[in-house]
Amino acid sequence: MSTIYFYIKHLNKTVLYLSYDGMTDPLGQSQVLPYLRGISKAGYNVHLVSYEKPDQLKKHRKVIDLFCKEASIKWHFQDYSSQGGLISTLKQIKRMKKITMYLHEKHNFDIVHCRSYISALAGLILKRKSGAKFVFDMRGFWADERVDGKLWDLNKPLFKLIYRFFKKKEIQFFKEADYTISLTENGKNEIESWTEFSAIKPRIKIIPCCVDLNLFDPSNITEQAKKNLKDELEIKPDDFVLGYVGSIGTWYMLDEMLDYFKVLKSKNNNAIFLFITGENELTIMEKAIQKGINPESVKIKSVLHKEVPLHISIFDNSLFFIRSTYSKKASSPTKQGEIMAMGIPLICNAGIGDTDSIVKKYNAGEIVTEFSDVSYLNIVSHQIKFDINETIRGAHEYFSLDEGIRRYLSIYSEIYE
Repeated sequence: MSTIYFYIKHLNKTVLYLSYDGMTDPLGQSQVLPYLRGISKAGYNVHLVSYEKPDQLKKHRKVIDLFCKEASIKWHFQDYSSQGGLISTLKQIKRMKKITMYLHEKHNFDIVHCRSYISALAGLILKRKSGAKFVFDMRGFWADERVDGKLWDLNKPLFKLIYRFFKKKEIQFFKEADYTISLTENGKNEIESWTEFSAIKPRIKIIPCCVDLNLFDPSNITEQAKKNLKDELEIKPDDFVLGYVGSIGTWYMLDEMLDYFKVLKSKNNNAIFLFITGENELTIMEKAIQKGINPESVKIKSVLHKEVPLHISIFDNSLFFIRSTYSKKASSPTKQGEIMAMGIPLICNAGIGDTDSIVKKYNAGEIVTEFSDVSYLNIVSHQIKFDINETIRGAHEYFSLDEGIRRYLSIYSEIYE
């Protein structure tokens, strides 16, 4: 299909994108807005509903307003509140349903694109009442993530009831969606194995967490810029930099990552563990000291998203360990595409979405199958299986933002054919 024909064919289609995540949060800026800009550029009229934390909105509203204006995205932000627990969440869900119907009456949406499960509650109602096409952008097995992350205790009747409600709605989302988007092949295979879909499989397309390859491009980084950054961080030229990028919370295994570094340090006294994160420094430093790691070997820095590529570029190896649970079958770590795009060897664990299969396919690093000093020693004592050209090629083939946008557009096109 030619670009001109595609544009004309879909010029008058109007999309409502529903997100319970905020656009003033880093996730919204890296994993929502770039896609919507591409969709708008292709000729769709895009409306965006998101839930914004008051402090983040105060800091970044002007930036997001400008982005949306330049991208021709109509942004209808709502206030997000974490106060009041379940009652507050129920009120916000009710609000999302009302604003969805209110906006539809004004703009007559052709497509409602729902990011994750809470948004899908409102989107499915709109489809049933209006006939709008319903795209379920699942992002992961949300209810199971709440359980695996110990946010919902199924021994408590209330959480058990909520879990059952969302598992029932989950089947409805898959059955009634005009298209479902999964981050991983592993997640897609899991859904298709369920007895509810033994006769008819849902329409599912794989779109992982993508990366702006114009930003994460090692050719943009000069040797002088790397030297200046190392000088700033007091990293010597002969230091070996093990790097971590991103948040450290429910899923990330800080203890095990520090254990790996401790083994690395025993073999290479010049090893430095550099964390590029917005997390509290004390959280990391206290853990490191508990494990007998010299705090001078650990460096922590918080940077803007646009500065992340430069900091990744000074890593010798990059590391992340994520808790492998049932719900992680459907997870796609954003950091993987960023690290591979920068041509940095990756050490990570098995059992997280398609992560290990991608690393093996493109010779992008090593997979840890057992969290033990013996396993870590085996890696640090040998040459890592790594091919920089293949790794960067893998990032371009699998994690390209342009390819992600193309897949979104193909979904929108297919549901009208």
